[in-house]
Amino acid sequence: MRILYHHRTRGRDVEGVHIRGVVHALRGLGHQVTVLSFPGADPEQEPVAGASARKGRGRLGAWVSRMPGVLFEVLELAYNLVTLLRMRRAFAHIRPQLVYERYSLFLFATVWLARRHGIPVILEINDSALVERVRPLWLKHLARRIEGWCLRRCTGLVFISSYFKHQAEAAYGPIAPSVVSPNAADLAHFDPARHDRDRLRAERGVAGKVVCGYVGAFVHWHGVNGFVEAIAARLAESPELVLLLVGDGRTLGEVRALVEARGLSDRILLPGRVPHTEIPSWIACMDYAVLPDSNHYGSPVKLFEFMAMGVAMVAPDYVPVAEVVADGQTGWLFPRRQLDACVERVLELALRPDERRRAGAAAREYIVRERQWRNNAEQLLGLLPEAG
Repeated sequence: MRILYHHRTRGRDVEGVHIRGVVHALRGLGHQVTVLSFPGADPEQEPVAGASARKGRGRLGAWVSRMPGVLFEVLELAYNLVTLLRMRRAFAHIRPQLVYERYSLFLFATVWLARRHGIPVILEINDSALVERVRPLWLKHLARRIEGWCLRRCTGLVFISSYFKHQAEAAYGPIAPSVVSPNAADLAHFDPARHDRDRLRAERGVAGKVVCGYVGAFVHWHGVNGFVEAIAARLAESPELVLLLVGDGRTLGEVRALVEARGLSDRILLPGRVPHTEIPSWIACMDYAVLPDSNHYGSPVKLFEFMAMGVAMVAPDYVPVAEVVADGQTGWLFPRRQLDACVERVLELALRPDERRRAGAAAREYIVRERQWRNNAEQLLGLLPEAG
């Protein structure tokens, strides 16, 4: 089948991981997939993107982020014209038999054009006008009108969590047939057997330690800064425990300052940002992991990648996380927004090596069985009329 995958994202970081995962899985099932991105946002180019290109995109992103909210949303609306022109060319050249789109707010052109051409169109819902977002939504009423129209008129919907699905059904009434398809992991890349754990731990200064890790953005909704502050005073209770927190973001400076002020540079390691290709080698150094916070609707990719590496995670009990982590079996849940409970669980597990190994092995088995990107591809294809 000829599939056109359209997105309006930067195609980088977690977005790029997800897009590549689905695209490569569809190709692995024998389909011809063409990715339609705006210039400079091809997710399949991320591994070879140069520093200068990234710097240029960073300047553009900073300029856009400072744009007044209403103006930004007007530009999002205007992007429908660009989409119509590019889609018409793509339809003529590729003649797709399916259009798959990573849904974006205010974007309706794809659904409208696909319906006019009689081509099935499936939307993947990672964002919505119904949820609280990092960037405030000014034209909320219009965004919801457009969103409801798209969700009712597309061929099928892929929600990354049941929370999104329930919100959409409550707000928009009867919507297109849908599936809940959380994120996944690439087992060829996230394979613990490919890494010499002892060598990596020695190289990174954590040999002989109990390592609790984190990989991802240092931003307020992941709560890393609050977690570090909460656990710093209690690290003396577990002398062998080391925190290995990988990544960068707005709150990294705050965390570094706290670590230095408390004299904990040997207990809380902050290597900064690493390329996605190197993340498995960092996870291989860890005995277990922590996700201090998330949100009500997201499906954290890092959760699946840790589990694929046989590293179970202490995580908040938001519905999308609890749909994936079986408490005490493939990981450990704590009541969301209760950092004290998170810290207690991390300290407790530092003393339980058998429990960490058992849960890690079960987590890996779960990903192998149910949450490879191939599973996502099979789910979305099941929404096509002939699949029923």
